[in-house]
Amino acid sequence: MSTILEKIAQIEAEMARTQKNKATAGHLGLLKARLAKLRRELITPKGGSGSTGEGFDVAKTGDARVGFVGFPSVGKSTLLTTLAGVYSEVAAYEFTTLTTVPGCIKYKGAKIQLLDLPGIIEGAKDGKGRGRQVIAVARTCSLIFIVLDALKPLQHKKIIEYELEGFGIRLNKSPPNIKLRKKDKGGITLQTTVNQSELDLPLVKSILSEYKISNAEVVLRIDATPDELIDVVEGNRIYIPCIYVLNKIDQISIEELDILYRIPHCVPISAHHKWNLDDLLEKMWQYLNLTRIYTKPKGQLPDYSAPVVLHVFKRRIEDFCNKLHRSIAKEFKYALVWGTSVKHQPQKVGKDHILNDEDVVQIVKKI
Repeated sequence: MSTILEKIAQIEAEMARTQKNKATAGHLGLLKARLAKLRRELITPKGGSGSTGEGFDVAKTGDARVGFVGFPSVGKSTLLTTLAGVYSEVAAYEFTTLTTVPGCIKYKGAKIQLLDLPGIIEGAKDGKGRGRQVIAVARTCSLIFIVLDALKPLQHKKIIEYELEGFGIRLNKSPPNIKLRKKDKGGITLQTTVNQSELDLPLVKSILSEYKISNAEVVLRIDATPDELIDVVEGNRIYIPCIYVLNKIDQISIEELDILYRIPHCVPISAHHKWNLDDLLEKMWQYLNLTRIYTKPKGQLPDYSAPVVLHVFKRRIEDFCNKLHRSIAKEFKYALVWGTSVKHQPQKVGKDHILNDEDVVQIVKKI
C-alpha cells in the first residue's frame, strides 16, 4: 500500500511542477491517467475486492439513502438526532462517532434512510482515519450531505470534495457525454460534435495508451477535459447529488449568513436550535428527484397514505408494477392513470407510459 501512496505522491509532485500549456498537455494527460489507475488500485487492492465492512456499511432500507459526510465535530450526530430522533453519541471532543449510525425519516410519504458516517480527515481517500471505509459507504448513497462548520473556513469544503473526488465520487455532476467503443483494428479515431479546447487526437491516444487501448472509436459531444475522458475509460465513477449543510449559524453574524447563502447547493442551519431544517428537508426532496404514485383498487378511492415511490429515471408503468410485486407485470393487461402524465382522466396506458409525481394508477390484469 505504501508503494502505491509513494507513486501517487511522486506523480502529484510532478504534475504540480509541470507548467500547463499546449506543449505539456499530452504529458499531463498521461500523468492524470496513471494517477487514476493508482487510485483505482488503492480503492480495490489486487487479489480482492477490498472491505468496506467493520460495521461501517448498513443494510439499505426505504426509498432513498442520504449520507452525512464531514470533518469530526461539525454536528452530524446532532443533525441525525434532530431529524430522525435516533440517538447518535454527541460530545464536545472529536471522533465521537466511530461507526455508521442509521436513522429513518418519513417525508412526503417517502421513507428516507439517513446515515451518520464517522468524521473523515485529510488523506481519507488514501486510507487515513478509516477514510476509505467511510467514503465507500458514501458511494452507496442517493444524496450526500456535506456537513460543514459555519465558523470554520470553507477550505474544509474543498478538502472534502477533493477526498470524495479521489474516491471516484462526482458531486452535482452528470456523466460526461463521451462515447468510447473499443474495436479490434483501425487504431484510435476521434469524432467531435463541438469545438474542443483541451482534447485532440494525440492527447486522446496518449491517455488511451496508458490503458493499453490501441483500437477504439471516441465521440466527444461536449467540450471535454482529460479528466472526463479518464472517468469514462475508468467506468467506475459514481455521480451523486450533494447539499452543503452549513451548521452552527447561531454562532455567526447576519452579514456572514448572507454571504453563506450565496454558495451554490448550500443550506445554512443550526441543528442544535432546529433552525431552517424545513428548508433543508425541502431541498433534500428536490435533489433526491423522487416520484410518488398512488394506487387505486378497482371500485375504491385512491390510497393517499402510502405512495409507491419511484426514482425519476425509473417511472414507467412497468417499474411501478415491479415495485409492487414482480408477478404483476406478467399478468398486466393495461393501466388506468389519473394525473398530469395523461390528457384524459382517466386514460388507458401500456407498460411503457411514463408517470409524473402524484399520479394515481389502477392496474387491470389479464383474466
